[in-house]
Amino acid sequence: MTDRLEQQLDFILATEALRTVFRQSPVLNTGRKENSAEHSWHVALMAWLLAEHANEPVDASKVMVMILLHDLGEIDAGDVFAYDEAAREAHHEQEQACIVRLAALLPDDQGEKLLALWEEFEEAETSEARFARSLDALQPMLLNYHSEGGTWREHDVYEAKVTAVKSPIAEGSETLWSRAKRLIADAVDKGFLKT
Repeated sequence: MTDRLEQQLDFILATEALRTVFRQSPVLNTGRKENSAEHSWHVALMAWLLAEHANEPVDASKVMVMILLHDLGEIDAGDVFAYDEAAREAHHEQEQACIVRLAALLPDDQGEKLLALWEEFEEAETSEARFARSLDALQPMLLNYHSEGGTWREHDVYEAKVTAVKSPIAEGSETLWSRAKRLIADAVDKGFLKT
């Protein structure tokens, strides 16, 4: 049991590095960007609160764990801006290599579970994965909207791009996508987002 515990503690210490990976999304009322660990926590909280809005019944606990694990690959690969499609394509392999590295730190059963949950999220073929991806896409939108455009303004992102990149929210929750579309329209009306 001691070896198993040591492996688990090694993994915990290795994943602490997620706090050093900064994203583009602003932390409201602070003037700083969120880190990936903060993002994962925030989206996991959303999973618990918003599970009733999923298109299909979901296991909220599984969605929360999936969310807490899905960005661990950024420890080695860093974060990629959601609207930089070319960079996102190349980024996937780097993240996957990091997930494999981290999984190897864990006892075999937990390492296999980590890999399976990460792959499930990436493939988006289950109701939990689709809902998790919806939340992952919605959270930065909320931050950008409530910071009067945030990175949309900073990177000169237009309404059509936000709509295209965020439209997969509907695959996990039509309700959340409906709300997201209203945010986009309101952001345009308020001048937070260009048309």
